[in-house]
Amino acid sequence: MPAFDLPLTELECHRPDIEEPADFDTFWRDTLKAAGETDPVVSVRPVETGLRLTRTWDVTFRGFAGDPVRAWFSRPAGGGEPLPAVVEFAGYGRGRGLPHERLTWVNAGYAHLLMDNRGQGDQYGCGGDTPDPHAVAPGGPGPAVRGLLAAEDYHYRRLITDAVRAVAAVRGLPGVDPARTVAVGNSQGGGLALAVAGLVPDLTAVLVTAPLLCGIRRALDLTDAGPYGEIAAYLSVHRGAEDAACRTLSYVEGVSFARRAQAPAHFGVGLRDTVCPPSGAYAAFNRYAELTGTQPRKEIHAYPFNGHEGGEAVQVRRQLDWLRTALDEPGDAGSGSRSPSGAR
Repeated sequence: MPAFDLPLTELECHRPDIEEPADFDTFWRDTLKAAGETDPVVSVRPVETGLRLTRTWDVTFRGFAGDPVRAWFSRPAGGGEPLPAVVEFAGYGRGRGLPHERLTWVNAGYAHLLMDNRGQGDQYGCGGDTPDPHAVAPGGPGPAVRGLLAAEDYHYRRLITDAVRAVAAVRGLPGVDPARTVAVGNSQGGGLALAVAGLVPDLTAVLVTAPLLCGIRRALDLTDAGPYGEIAAYLSVHRGAEDAACRTLSYVEGVSFARRAQAPAHFGVGLRDTVCPPSGAYAAFNRYAELTGTQPRKEIHAYPFNGHEGGEAVQVRRQLDWLRTALDEPGDAGSGSRSPSGAR
């Protein structure tokens, strides 16, 4: 697939106006207040994984409406000092899978929490363990359209709340330095990480690749792939529901969260990405922190010949180097500091 979105020179200055509902901040403040009335951690149970250099726990924490949400928590074996915590969010249709599937962050020396996606896990990977008991409002079968006609009922209201609560939960787990907490994600996980950055003011850093839920209205006009295609298919049947759906989507727009974020941010994007069009990532990057009165360190790496896979291992290496410097840890931060199209 050739590049189908804006040219890179236009992406680098792409700052679209976003239709934010007047009660955006109130909506999320009230949602998170209701979810935060109880201690987030329910249980922490050690599990045997067969990995000698990693210790892992099966964690359950309270998410939206106090619902139990599962996660894997891992940290390097043998160390007792408090570590920075990386909270990772999985992609669309994935669950938390098995604990040995994602070892990059724990092998880099961090505590690592991988959150399960409620009501997902049946499309890729090794499944999930968290049901979504509230998925009863009108909408299609896919997560992107569950409860689409009202923001209060929408699947992503619940999933974003779970993500914020995951940060609160990891800060109470053994061997974690609560003052150094990082949100990480790719695709849907990137959209969740960006939402967390906009809703958790003391987050230490955020690393986002090919984020879903950014520039949603433009993405619906550009692509029929993936989650956006599910929304378009739903609206093709439910004619006349577009206004209600777009209002709902405005409450989970990643650019709106990015405008409210304060943490240092690292982005990655494939310029041939037809699943999450690159204009969405650039809109979030270019408007990042504009409402906070801060100028956090941020950079974005573009991969001109890659699609939704982005920079893959090259991007992960850049993330590792960047995060080490963001946390003021020793090491050479020079490796991979620029993308093929440059970084800002």
